Amino acid sequence: MKILQLETFRTAVPLHTPFKTALRTVKVAEAIVVKMTCENGIVGWGEAPPTVVITGESLSSIEWSIQQVIKPAIVGEDLLNFEYLFQQLHTLLVRNSSAKAAVDMAIYDCLAQQCDLPLYQFLGGYRKELETDYTVSVNSALEMAEDAAAYVKKGFDVLKVKVGKDDIETDIKRIQEIRKRIGYEINIRLDANQGWESKAAIKAIGKMEDLGLNIELVEQPVPAHDIEGLKRVTDGVDTLIMADESVFTPHQALEVLKTRSADLINIKLMKAGGIYQAQKINDFAEVCGVECMVGSMIETRLGITAAAHFAASRKNITRFDFDAPLMLAEDIVVGGITYKGRKITFPAKPGLGIDKVTV
Repeated sequence: MKILQLETFRTAVPLHTPFKTALRTVKVAEAIVVKMTCENGIVGWGEAPPTVVITGESLSSIEWSIQQVIKPAIVGEDLLNFEYLFQQLHTLLVRNSSAKAAVDMAIYDCLAQQCDLPLYQFLGGYRKELETDYTVSVNSALEMAEDAAAYVKKGFDVLKVKVGKDDIETDIKRIQEIRKRIGYEINIRLDANQGWESKAAIKAIGKMEDLGLNIELVEQPVPAHDIEGLKRVTDGVDTLIMADESVFTPHQALEVLKTRSADLINIKLMKAGGIYQAQKINDFAEVCGVECMVGSMIETRLGITAAAHFAASRKNITRFDFDAPLMLAEDIVVGGITYKGRKITFPAKPGLGIDKVTV
């Protein structure tokens, strides 16, 4: 079954509220959408958002990588020789992980359709339903507390709170104000997005522990390259520490796991280059007794559907950060996963279950 065509389209969907972290502010979710067509009529979809502060990729670089490097290498090849396709995808082009991820999604979508299975079952089928957290953007303490209370009222019982943009005392005041509004029954995870140095992180997390703020975990407290600093934080606090930007590749995951530099790993398809490599990261982590979360960038329901299928397929993936589509003012996807509050369910259709993408 040959791949006949690989097309790319640009999309831009506004957010209903700006998304703010220590690294960036997003008002519009831009992306390159990939459409793969096979000779038997099967169509597969993929998505790659530009996240220059994390992956270094722009809309233009993603588009160029797919059209000028990846497309000539895989169009005309047999889809069922998928190991060859993935090897081509990951050896012809270094880095450019989001571009690879979009094509990887489309390949897996087509493969699962060919087997007449939903993708999560094709990949392993561990669970049929997920529950996502909801992210509280960096703002003033009062505004963050109001946002947190609003999300709890909508039924979310796990909040991912962004910190790391200002000084430690300001971050602690933010968490204290949130706890005043929502109480201590709601699970809070912090994401510093590389915003602290190791000494500051240990001080901040230690103070939060002393204040009894009941933080489940802290994600990427230090710069991505500082694995020694990440280990110092992990060893220096009781709170669980999760590696995010420090782990793009299976090799980086192996280094973090070998050195016990984090308690958990956040896998994102846009960092890993798609499901093929993401599976390896999770497998390494599982062997080492380290659980994983699957998260995302600011993506539409297309990219999140692929990530959710992967997350549902494996036992070792125990946390899910798939709130991005809930932040968008428009939905360009017909089919795919559906949301009911914090619960995510999968369509009873093969592949990603996506019928149409408005491009």
